[in-house]
Amino acid sequence: MTTKQRQKQPKVIIFTTPTCGWCKRAMKYFRANGIKFKQVDVSKDPVAARDMQRMSGQMGVPVIKIGSQVIVGFDRARIDRLLGLRVTDMPN
Repeated sequence: MTTKQRQKQPKVIIFTTPTCGWCKRAMKYFRANGIKFKQVDVSKDPVAARDMQRMSGQMGVPVIKIGSQVIVGFDRARIDRLLGLRVTDMPN
């Protein structure tokens, strides 16, 4: 990701729990691609859990918010599209 692309990156928030494997994969993917994000642990923050449920319509994690778009689960193709990333192989 170039500096110019980083400046245009929409705000990324990922709602997680400590035991969520897909949450860990999503955060690893963001880090591998230089995507800045804010992690919100809904197991420790009941207000955030309620907000996440209202926003997504469910309590499962991960819920990823990119700009105003909400993604339920780790949908790499949609994440790439919203962030303007090229599809890459994700490290294991």
